[in-house]
Amino acid sequence: MDYQQKLAEKLTILNERGDGVLIRMNYIKKTCADPKTRLSLLTDKAMEPAIKYINKKFPNIDFRGNIQNLTGIQRQKSEVLAATTSYYDSFLDVIEFRDHVYELLNTIDACQCFFDIAINFDFTKNYLDLIITYTSVIITLSRIDDKRALVGMFNCAHEMTNGSSDPSYPRLGQMFVEYEHPWKKLTEEFGPHTRSVTAALLSLKMVYPRRNLPAEQWRSAQLLSLLSAPAAMLDPACCDTMACEYLSMEVMERWIIIGFLLCHSSLNTNQASQELWKMALQSGLFLVLTRDEVLNIHKVSEDLFVSIKGYSKRVADIKECREHAILNSGAMHRERRHFLRGAMKELFKILEDEPGLLGPKALFVFMALSFSRDEVLWLVRHSENMPKIKTPEDYIDNQMAELMFHMEKLRGLMTKYNHVVQRYHVQYLAQFDALVLNDTIQNIYVCPEEESVLMTSFVSTLSALSIKQEEFDFRALRLDWLRLQAYTSVNKAPLPIKEYPDLAKVMNLIQFHTRMVDSVEELLQDTSELSILGYYPRVFEKMFSQSSEEMTMKRYLMAFPAVCSHFSRCGHPLCPEETEAMEKRSLRLCVTFLEQIAKQTSSVVLEICAEQRNLNDQLQPKHCAEAISAARHRKQKKPVPKKGEVQKEKPGAESLRKDRAVVTNVDKMHLMLTELCSSYSLCSDFIVFDHIVVPTEFLISHLEIRLSEIIVRMANYNQTTQEIACPSDLLAGLSAYTASLHGLSSYINVDITRLVKNILLQQTQPLDSRGGQTITTIYTNWYLESLLRQASNSLIVHCPTMQCFVNQATDNEPSFRAEEFSDVLELQALAELIGPYGLKFLSENLLWHITSQVSELKKLVIENMDVLVQMRNNFDNPEEMANLKKRLTGGENVLKRMTIIGVILSFRSMTQDCLKDVLKKHCPYLIGPMECLTDFISPETDIKVTLSVFELASAAGLTCDIDPALVAAIRSMQTDNTSLDEEYKLSCLLLVYIAVSLPILALDSNSFYSREHGGHNNNIHCLATAINQLAAAMFTVQNKNIQQHLKEFLLLASSTLLQLGQNVERMESKNRDSIYLLLHGIVEESPFLNQDMLESCFPYVLLRNAYREVYRSYIVTLG
Repeated sequence: MDYQQKLAEKLTILNERGDGVLIRMNYIKKTCADPKTRLSLLTDKAMEPAIKYINKKFPNIDFRGNIQNLTGIQRQKSEVLAATTSYYDSFLDVIEFRDHVYELLNTIDACQCFFDIAINFDFTKNYLDLIITYTSVIITLSRIDDKRALVGMFNCAHEMTNGSSDPSYPRLGQMFVEYEHPWKKLTEEFGPHTRSVTAALLSLKMVYPRRNLPAEQWRSAQLLSLLSAPAAMLDPACCDTMACEYLSMEVMERWIIIGFLLCHSSLNTNQASQELWKMALQSGLFLVLTRDEVLNIHKVSEDLFVSIKGYSKRVADIKECREHAILNSGAMHRERRHFLRGAMKELFKILEDEPGLLGPKALFVFMALSFSRDEVLWLVRHSENMPKIKTPEDYIDNQMAELMFHMEKLRGLMTKYNHVVQRYHVQYLAQFDALVLNDTIQNIYVCPEEESVLMTSFVSTLSALSIKQEEFDFRALRLDWLRLQAYTSVNKAPLPIKEYPDLAKVMNLIQFHTRMVDSVEELLQDTSELSILGYYPRVFEKMFSQSSEEMTMKRYLMAFPAVCSHFSRCGHPLCPEETEAMEKRSLRLCVTFLEQIAKQTSSVVLEICAEQRNLNDQLQPKHCAEAISAARHRKQKKPVPKKGEVQKEKPGAESLRKDRAVVTNVDKMHLMLTELCSSYSLCSDFIVFDHIVVPTEFLISHLEIRLSEIIVRMANYNQTTQEIACPSDLLAGLSAYTASLHGLSSYINVDITRLVKNILLQQTQPLDSRGGQTITTIYTNWYLESLLRQASNSLIVHCPTMQCFVNQATDNEPSFRAEEFSDVLELQALAELIGPYGLKFLSENLLWHITSQVSELKKLVIENMDVLVQMRNNFDNPEEMANLKKRLTGGENVLKRMTIIGVILSFRSMTQDCLKDVLKKHCPYLIGPMECLTDFISPETDIKVTLSVFELASAAGLTCDIDPALVAAIRSMQTDNTSLDEEYKLSCLLLVYIAVSLPILALDSNSFYSREHGGHNNNIHCLATAINQLAAAMFTVQNKNIQQHLKEFLLLASSTLLQLGQNVERMESKNRDSIYLLLHGIVEESPFLNQDMLESCFPYVLLRNAYREVYRSYIVTLG
C-alpha cells in the first residue's frame, strides 16, 4: 500500500506547483499595490459604488436585489469578466493547491513517516519546504487588499452574463473569510501535524547550531581553508551529511521559525525545540517569504502567542531574542562577511592555481558559496527594513563588492573546469561508490522486492559508468533515491531506513557525486544565485554606490553588473508577466552599473592622457626660445633671481624623485586605473536574459564620446573672437592622447586602434554620431570666415614663394598670423586630422562660395552683353575698343570677384597638395597607381572617362588639368530655363570681360609685384588660377574646346595690355610691368597654353623688361 501512496512524486510536484502559486500571489499583490500597474477597473470612478458594496457584503453578495449598486459592472460586464478572469483563476489555483497539500499532509501523518535531515535528507527537505511554501502562499494571499473586490466583481459579471454564479465562488469566498487572520487559522490546521513537523525540525538540532557560529569560531576552525591540512589536500572532502553542509541557513531559519509558529505546542513541552527556536529568533529580525515579501518574525510570533493562554513565557522569550538580535546580530553578520571575504579569496587563488583540486574539494566551493549567499541575503533584507539602532553601520557594507566578486569568480571557475569535476566524480562513482553501496546492500538482512530492484539498479547504473561517455543524466537515479526514502520512512516499513543509517549516508554521498557529474550548474544556482537583489533595486544601487567610493573596492565593482545575469533564472512558468518586468529592471541596473564603471574608468584614462599631453606640449619647438636664449648667454654672469621669483622648471623635472614615498597625482591616477581595470578581468561578457553584455564596449563607448568632445575642445575654437588652435598643435595633442590611450591595452583587452579610428573617422564628417560639431566643421568655418574672408579683402596675401598666406602690414595688429595656419606644415597637419573626407567637405564649402561668385559674374555679363559682343568682334580695332571700353561698366567688380575665386582655388590647391603628401606617406602603394592612371589621360580621351579618373585622383590630392569638383559645381548651377548655347555664350563673354578689364588693375597701387611673396599685394596673381580652372570647368560642362577659348582670351588680354604700354605718361602705366607678369602667370599655370602661344601675341621682350624692372626695385637685406 505504501508504494501506491507516491509520496515522493507528490512532494516533488506540489513543491514545484507551490513555488509558482506563491510567485503568482506575490505578483498580484505587487500589481494591486502599485498605482501604475493596478487594474484600471479598481480605480474607475464609475466602479466605486460596486466595489464598496462588494467589499461590505462579501462573500454573501445579493447580485439581483441591489442592482443599483452594481450598475457600473452591469454596463461593462464583458470588460470586467475579461479583466478579472486571470485573477480569479489564480485564486482558484490556491484552493486547488491547498486541497492537495491537505491530502498529502494527512497521508504522511497516517503513514507516521520518519523524518531526519541527516538520514532521509531529500524526503525531509521536501516535506518542510512544502509546509513553508503553503504557509507563504496563505500569508501572501492574506496581504492582497483587493482580492475580495476582484473575486466579487468577477462573480457578479459572471452571473450577469451566464445567469448563475461560478461553481467555485462559495469555496473561494469561504477561504478568504477563513484566512482573514491567517496565523490563527494555520495553527489550527497544523495542530494534527505537530508530531511529524516537530520531528523533522528537531532533526536540525545537530545541523543548524553547527552552521550558526560566530566568525571567531569559523576562524579558529580554519573553515573553508585548504591550507589548514596540507597533507590532506588531495583527500576527497566527505562527511556524513553532505547536502546539509551547503544547505542555506536562511532556509533552515525559515523552517524553524515558521514550523514552530504552526506547531507551537512543542515549544512548551520540549526543551530542544525551544532552544532551536530561540537560536533562530536571535539570528535576525526578518525572514523572506518570497521575493521582497518579508516576515517580521518577532512581531508575528509575539502577536500570535499573546492571544494564546499559557504562552507568557514564550512572549518574554521573543522579546529577549529581539533585543539580542538588535544588539548582536548586525555585528555578528558583519564579522562573518569579513571572514568570508578572506576565506573566499584564499580558496579561489588556490583552486585557480590548481584546478585539479576542484574534484576532491568541490564541497568546499559549494559551502563557501552558500555561506556567502546567506550573508548577502541577510544584509539585503535587513538593509531594506533597517531597525532603529545605535549602530546602523552594522547594516551598511561598503565592501560587499569584494564578497560578490569572489562568488562570481568561484562560479566561473566551477563552470570553466566543469569537465575536470565531472571526470573526477565519474571515476569516483564507478570505482568507489558503486563498490561501497554494493557492500552495504549485502549487509542488509531483509530487503523487499521493490527496494531490492531500486538498489540493484543503483549499483548497476554506477558500475557501468565510464569517462568515455559523452552525456550523463542521473535525474532518474536521484528520483529513485527519493522514492526509496519515502518507502523506507513510513511506519512499519519492511526496510526502515532509520535502522540502516549507513545506507542513507552512502546514498546521500552518491547523490552529491551524481550532481557533480550532470548538474553542477543547477547546484551553483541553488547555492549562489543572488536574484533577490533584483527585487531590492534601491539597496542594490546603494551597495554599488558605497563600494564605488572605496578605492580598494574599485577592482571588484564588475560583480554588480555580473550579478544581474542571475535574475533571468528566478522566473516561473505560472507567472510569465513577472519575467518581462524583471528583464527591464535587470537591464536597467546592469547598464547603470556598467555606465558608472565605464565613466569612472574613462575619466581616469583621459586625465592621464591630459597630463601626458601637457608634458608633451612642454617639448614642443615653440617653447624652446627661452632655452636657446639661456644657451646664448651661458658665458655671461648669471643674474641673481629676484625675491619671490620662481625659476621655470625644465621638462622632465617631474620625473625626478627624492623620496619614493612621495606620491604624485599621476601615481594616484595610475593606481586607480589599475584598480578599475582589474574589475574587467571578471568576465569578457555575460548574458542578461537574452542580451549578451560586453563590459568593455561600455568603456569604449564612453571613451569615444569623451574623446570626441576633448578633440573639439582642444581646437579652442571661439566663434565670437574667431580664435582657434593651429592644426599642428591639435595634431600634437591628439598624438599624445593616442599614444597614452594605447597604454590602456596593457591593462585590459580593448581595441584602442579601432576606437581611435572610429573617433577620427567621425571627426572627418560635418557632424559626429551624436550630432555634435567636429573639427572638420570648425576648421572649415574658420578658414572660410577668418582667413579667406580677410584674403578676399587683401588684408591677407597669398604667397606662392612660401606656399602660404601672410598678413599685410597694417596699422592695426592682426588677430592671427596667417602663415601659422596656412603654411605647408599646418595644412599637412590639417590633412592628417580631417583626412580626405574632411577636405572634401572643406572643398564643397569652398566651391559653394565660388559658384556664388560665378552667379554674380554671369549677371554682370548679361548687363554688358551687347558691349562685350562688339568688343569680341572688334578686339583688333583700337579706336573702336577705346569707345566700347568707355561704355563697359563693372570691370573692377568682375576682377574683384575673379580674384576672390582665385584666392579660394589657390587655397584649395594648397590643401590638395598637402593631402597628396600625407597620403604618399601613409599609403604610397595606393597613390602610385593613381598617378600612373592620371598620366595615361590625354586630350583625346573620352570626357566621361577623363572626369572619372580625375575625380579619383582629386580625392587623393593629385593635381588635375580639369578640376572634377569644380565641373560638378558649375554643372549644378544650370537650370531648366537656360540652354547650353546661352551658357556657352556667357562663358565666352566672361573671358572677354576679364581680358578687357585687366588694364584697370594697373591703377591699383597694391597691384605691385612683390618678389618676396612671388605675387601681387592685392592677390591678383590668383587670377591666373581662377581663369585657367574656371574656363576649363565651364567649357568642359559645355563640351567645347578649352584650349581654343583660352587662346582667344590670351589674344584679347595681350591686345588690351599692349595698348596699356602705349600710354607712357598716364596713371595706368604705373604698375604696368606687374600686370604684364600676370599674363605670364596665366600661361605658366595653364595646362592648355604654352610660351609659344604667348609669344605669338605678346612680345617676350616686354616680359623680360617687366621682370627686370620689378626685381630692380626690390631691396635685398642680409641678416
